[in-house]
This record gives sequence, structure tokens and C-alpha cells, in this order.
Amino acid sequence: MQFGLFTSAQANSGDLPPETGQGFRDWLDFNVEAEALGFKSSFLVEHHFTGWNQVSSTLMLLMALAMRTRTLRLGSAVMVLPWHNPVLLAEQAATLDLVSGGRFDFGIGKGYRHSEFKGFAIAPEEADARFDEALEVMTRAFTTRERFSHRGRFWHFEDIVVEPPPAQRPHPPFWVAAASEQSIRRAAVRGFNLILDQYASPQQIDERIGIYKAERERCGLVFDPMQVAVARQLYVANDEADKQAALARQAAYTKRTVDVARAPGGKGGSHVLAYADKAGGTEQYALFGTADEIRATLGALRDAGAAYILLTVAGGVAQLLRFARDVMPVFANSAPVADAAE
Repeated sequence: MQFGLFTSAQANSGDLPPETGQGFRDWLDFNVEAEALGFKSSFLVEHHFTGWNQVSSTLMLLMALAMRTRTLRLGSAVMVLPWHNPVLLAEQAATLDLVSGGRFDFGIGKGYRHSEFKGFAIAPEEADARFDEALEVMTRAFTTRERFSHRGRFWHFEDIVVEPPPAQRPHPPFWVAAASEQSIRRAAVRGFNLILDQYASPQQIDERIGIYKAERERCGLVFDPMQVAVARQLYVANDEADKQAALARQAAYTKRTVDVARAPGGKGGSHVLAYADKAGGTEQYALFGTADEIRATLGALRDAGAAYILLTVAGGVAQLLRFARDVMPVFANSAPVADAAE
């Protein structure tokens, strides 16, 4: 198994206000430490209008991280295409890919937070169409060096050549988050890599990886287990009391996310909203517990076919060090039970 990070950042840090930007510098230091400990990647969210100084300029922070790292892959999780001019976004992504030496993983999505659709004055019903059109423009921008024009429903461009070209060919790999069978099949057909959410059970992870693998193979595409990343929240606890206190903190944090994501009076939804109405549903399969408990849970994920885990670490560098010391070595060269038997 390999491990990466699924991260966020805030401009403020401790008692220091957002104007200092100390939280962003702390995030950079955290990721530099992760690279030294052998983590493969760091995926960074994009969010707007939260009121708690959450990261909004994702590619700018990833560029800063590119300048301080050498091997860590730099992922967006995810850039919400309906919010962005696709030509400007393609230019910025290509620049990051070049400066980083081809280390950019381009996570893209449609958006799910009510507060963001409202803030950008974009109808949620337009999300699919805006995503598809932006993806079409960006893919063409990445793969052609000839001038082209585009006249779509949302964007018009005349006689443009998008530069510079990215380092990776044909373009940085696209990653999408998906959970339903339909969305997973769609991701496989399009050749996207897949991010599976924080909250699904090992059994659900097994089923979803199987759907993705089968659909890729049906389309004549090669399947690599590293094309699927499974996100998980992490806290290495000292004992049961420490674990329960951490879970309570995580539940409060998740509720804050749900409150800005859900439309007034809305039920259900994608991503975290699909689990929020079940008591404890957003914490049930988190990697919260002692090192022994976490190793057991990771073993179940490994046996479900998960080879690549993205960790949202609660507790900073100290937690990162504990995981790297007490958990990572057990899985460094491990394989799913079925593979080992073969």
C-alpha cells in the first residue's frame, strides 16, 4: 500500500489571525515533513465563502509546495470546474505541472456545496453541463498546439492557443470523486482516476473498485490499483478515551461542513451529505483508534483491493510521525489477500 494526504488549510493558525497567513505556512511545513516520511502525494481541497478562511486558491498553494518538495505528487481535490474559466485554469494547471516537473494530479469536480453555488450565482442544475464543457475545452487546450475556437453554451473563445503545454502527456491525470455505480462507470469510461470517499465501508470500497476495474477493462483500458485512491480520516489515539474525544471533535468539524454544504431544508446529496443523516455515519469508518486498531482497519481496506490511501490527519505533524512510525511500515510491501494467494 502507498499513502498520501487529503488536506485542507486555513490562513489563520492558533492565535494568529488570517492576515498573517501562518496557517498556510504551517500547511507547507506539514507537507514537507510528509515527503520526508515517505508519503506519495498531497491532495488539496478548493472551497469558497466558508467564513473560516479555508483555502480558496488551491493551485497557488500547490505551486508554493512544488518549490519546497522534490518527489511529492501535488493533487487538487478537487478544482470545481463550474467556478472557473477553463482556459485560465488550463494555463495555470500546465504551469504548475511544468514547475513541479510533472508532479500534478488534476482532481476535478462539479461542486456540491449550496453556499458555493449561491455565492457564484450558478444554478446547481447547470453543474453537469458546465463541468462537461469546461473539461472539453481544457482537454483540447492540453492536447493541441494548434489555434482553435470554441463556441459553447457557457464559454466562447476565438482563435486561441493555450500555453504553455503541460509536462505530462497528454495532460496531467484527471482524478474525480465518485460513489454511485453510474458515476464510477462514467469515470472509468472517460479514463479518469478515481477518489473514493472518506465514509464508505470496506465492503462498499470493494464493490466500487470492482465496478471501476470491470468497466475499464470492458473499454480496453488497463487497470492499475494505484488509479484508485481511498480517502480516510486519521487519528492515532493513546486509548479509548482519547479516541472518543477525537471522534467528537471530528463530528463537530463535519457538521460545520454539512451546514455550509446543504441547501436549506435539503436532504441527502452527494459526498458528505449522503452520510450525514445517519448518526455517526461520517465517523464510522474513520481511521480513529490505537495503532493496532488502525492497522486492522487498514488491513480490511487492503483486502478490499485498496492500494492507495489518502489520509486527512487530525492532529498535525505529531500524528503524521506516529502513523509513519507505528502503522506505515506494516503495509509498505503488503498486498491484498487474494493477490498474495495467487
